[in-house]
Amino acid sequence: MTWVYLIISIVFEVAGTTSMKMSEGFTKVWPSVFIFVFYAIAFIFLTISLKKLPVSLAYAMWAGIGTLLISLVGAFYFNEGLGVLKVISIALIILGVVGLNLISPHA
Repeated sequence: MTWVYLIISIVFEVAGTTSMKMSEGFTKVWPSVFIFVFYAIAFIFLTISLKKLPVSLAYAMWAGIGTLLISLVGAFYFNEGLGVLKVISIALIILGVVGLNLISPHA
């Protein structure tokens, strides 16, 4: 279940970040409210996952996979660019997460 909690946390972190963009600088009420709701849920589940996962691994996965997913949301939902440098940078983040996963003890 530990990994499920981490995945839930990542999904809500991405939802919170998406809500930031949709709030247009806190000028739209519901997206602004959802920022806090989604991030609260994300941190709750991240905290629960840290009971059994090493913090270095969990946070790297949370941040790295979140970065990958929000980059895809930006590219495909908000029509932001997805250039070569961005793709290479995301690939390096994924390689870093995989590397940490390989050297860390697992729950």
